[in-house]
Amino acid sequence: MPTRVCCCCSALRPRYKRLVDNIFPEDPKDGLVKADMEKLTFYAVSAPEKLDRIGSYLAERLSRDVVRHRSGYVLIAMEALDQLLMACHSQSIKPFVESFLHMVAKLLESGEPKLQVLGTNSFVKFANIEEDTPSYHRRYDFFVSRFSAMCHSCHSDPEIRTEIRIAGIRGIQGVVRKTVNDELRATIWEPQHMDKIVPSLLFNMQKIEEVDSRIGPPSPPSAADKEENPAVLAESCFRELLGRATFGNMNNAVRPVFAHLDHHKLWDPNEFAVHCFKVIMYSIQAQYSHHVIQEILGHLDARKKDSPRVRAGIIQVLLEAVAIAAKGSIGPTVLEVFNTLLKHLRFSVEFEANDVQRGSAGSANLSTGSKDNDEKIVQNAIIQTIGFFGSNLPDYQRSEIMMFIMGKVPVFGTSTHTLDVSQLGDLGTRRIQIMLLRSLLMVTSGYKAKTIVTALPGSFLDPLLSPSLMEDYELRQLVLEVMHNLMDRHDNRAKLRGIRIIPDVADLKIKREKICRQDASFMKKNGQQLYRHIYLGCKEEDNVQKNYELLYTSLALMTIELANEEVVIDLIRLAIALQDSAIINEDSLPMFHRCGIMALVAAYLNFVSQMIAVPAFCQHVTKVIEIRTMEAPYFLPEHIFRDKCMLPKSLEKHDKNLYFLTNKIAESLGGSGYSVERLSAPYVPQVTDEDRLSRRKSIVDTVSIQVDILSNSIPSDDMSTRVYPPEL
Repeated sequence: MPTRVCCCCSALRPRYKRLVDNIFPEDPKDGLVKADMEKLTFYAVSAPEKLDRIGSYLAERLSRDVVRHRSGYVLIAMEALDQLLMACHSQSIKPFVESFLHMVAKLLESGEPKLQVLGTNSFVKFANIEEDTPSYHRRYDFFVSRFSAMCHSCHSDPEIRTEIRIAGIRGIQGVVRKTVNDELRATIWEPQHMDKIVPSLLFNMQKIEEVDSRIGPPSPPSAADKEENPAVLAESCFRELLGRATFGNMNNAVRPVFAHLDHHKLWDPNEFAVHCFKVIMYSIQAQYSHHVIQEILGHLDARKKDSPRVRAGIIQVLLEAVAIAAKGSIGPTVLEVFNTLLKHLRFSVEFEANDVQRGSAGSANLSTGSKDNDEKIVQNAIIQTIGFFGSNLPDYQRSEIMMFIMGKVPVFGTSTHTLDVSQLGDLGTRRIQIMLLRSLLMVTSGYKAKTIVTALPGSFLDPLLSPSLMEDYELRQLVLEVMHNLMDRHDNRAKLRGIRIIPDVADLKIKREKICRQDASFMKKNGQQLYRHIYLGCKEEDNVQKNYELLYTSLALMTIELANEEVVIDLIRLAIALQDSAIINEDSLPMFHRCGIMALVAAYLNFVSQMIAVPAFCQHVTKVIEIRTMEAPYFLPEHIFRDKCMLPKSLEKHDKNLYFLTNKIAESLGGSGYSVERLSAPYVPQVTDEDRLSRRKSIVDTVSIQVDILSNSIPSDDMSTRVYPPEL
């Protein structure tokens, strides 16, 4: 029961107190006395200078009722305050607001959930009111702290716990709206506030049962979901907070996310971390995307000594952020992203190499293999991120990134690369070469240059075709695949997949254009370098089937994209030289590799003869293939690359009809107008300065052997006795 005063005393009390007293009924169950509330409101509007006193008196009554646990009267007092706030917008409302906030604070401090929710609801209504003038002295530190604490409520009753958490989230949302609409927006972005607000929202967002893993932005939640589900409401509030962030305060809102994910060990598994950064990237203004990416890169640097799975989790988050940012403006962070990722790729390879060394030096333990596999997860995540990022860049930037990555590849005998591999050893260096080439392969995927010189400038082609990158079959495969990405400007590669004898090339519907002048000039300048790479690549002892398939595709793509009449003659010379090398076998290759080369030559000459459509040339190739099918199927790709293929003991005694003959080819092409004089000069690869630095068998020795023994090794005069002059 409220304290009642006698009529005489009442008449002597100030009018504002009498008006306030009258709104309280004798029984709080009757609720606010509406008629008297209207009188109080009219009085407050008419005499705004009295608002301060009205507020103070209401605050006094409310404080007393809170202490005495008179919840009914507390509800009435807050309803009255809410109505007065909504009705009064004059300059004099500032002191009244202070009384109001004091009363809200009293409710939030109480231990009763009902009063805490009541205070929150009043604060949210107040937050939605636009004041005429800003208040420069008002601070909301207490409310930030209190609402954040409510977000972490551990009440034993699940329903009450949910209710308090929802109230806390709505309170934070109210603080954000109020401070942003006010001109005090800088205060809410201070680290001491963000360090409370952001983790509180993330704590509740974690309760989402099914994390949204779609690439696109999640659909906005319904109003009912927001009211009932703390996770949905927290995410909505988090989005709103980020959407209001500006250039100067973006980082303050993002950094607490990293602290939360670190503290709760949410990088492995990283589903929630990915979800968080999707929310961030879709909520912030597009021009600030690079800030978030820089923060992720910085955190990756800070956690470089963490477990592989934690680093992989951060890198996968970076991938998701880049995937979203790539659709807009990434700004100046392009090279920083690649530089950081490549640096961490080196770290990962170094960690892996050190683990291998420790495992071999001491007793092998069970965790070493697992850790190695984890490092591979890190490396694959880095490569996937590099590839996705690179493939979404505009062509001019992608070209720069290709050069940037190629400049990092360690090449034996040169000092052009900028990646420190001094601690890696031979095994680690090979590993980093493979990783970087895989990254380069992903960046070049889908790249379409108008001219081949744009895609393969000399500063890129020279290190790519370096002899030191031919020392391992996997490196050679990657180099060829990178070249295919850059050469295949009409998407023909899929049609050429696999090495086989194609009955009718016309069925492939190859797309091609007339060779432009720039491409012809490129082949005049760099053709010998490309031929040399293919020639030497065919003669490597560690080749597997995939190597022969990629070499065949290289020849076919050069024919489609870069071949005029002169280049066609050079490619045929190259094919015949490969056939001769398999017969002579100066490199002492195993029989499988010799037959593999013969099969590659057959597949390519079958392809090129149909592409240039010279009937006599086609007839010769077809006849040789038919004879091989009956007498020497191991010279055809369909047989030699099949399991359990029977191999011959030697090639020297084979009939000349099993081979493609230079004089027959020259005769058929000459009759169709081709200049075939150069066919009489057998192809020999150029010797470069780098050959003398390479750890591989010197090509100079190979050429000397070839010149010495070739004239006595050909089984028939029809195959032309040759001396192989070095080409310039």
